[in-house]
Amino acid sequence: MLIRKLFKFENAHIVRNCTSDRCKRSIHGHSYKVELLLKASKLDHGQMVYDFGLLKGVIKDLYDSFDHAICFWQNDSAEYIQACKTFSARWVSLPVSPSAEQFSRIFFYLAQQVLNSTITQNGEGDVEVYSVIVHETDTGYAQSFLEDIDNEQMGLLRLDQIIFSEQIQSEWNDPQMYNHLQQGIRFQNPEVDLQVKI
Repeated sequence: MLIRKLFKFENAHIVRNCTSDRCKRSIHGHSYKVELLLKASKLDHGQMVYDFGLLKGVIKDLYDSFDHAICFWQNDSAEYIQACKTFSARWVSLPVSPSAEQFSRIFFYLAQQVLNSTITQNGEGDVEVYSVIVHETDTGYAQSFLEDIDNEQMGLLRLDQIIFSEQIQSEWNDPQMYNHLQQGIRFQNPEVDLQVKI
């Protein structure tokens, strides 16, 4: 079974090396919509794949990090990267280009890492990320699946290569959240008192 959670954010970027002249030469922004699709073959004690309320925690904080931020490819020129950091307190440095395709991989990867690092406590089953869809515009989106995440041809993703500015980190519910994720410190979902015996 699949469930879908929608997230929204505003973001600016340049997509270097693309065909469209405007996209590769000028900073521009989009109103993004991110669809996170989770799957499981078993429902939890609340008869859910995964409680939507749980997605308002670490995953939401990470996705919200991209809101009103500028994203840049770490391989871009030092001058451009410095300008991004100088003129925007909210920036995200990426090991890949900030295209819709790569955003879909990054959001898949981040959600996957969080789920793998979470101790569940309500009888959840084999919950995992099925797919992520990133709508860059009303007419265009990119969708990634598990096989895209470890695809070397698309670029390797590692937590230590996705870098959030100090301003972004200071706005998280737990400013140490990303450090904990990188260090393998587990997140723990709340305990649940069951009203109906199972």
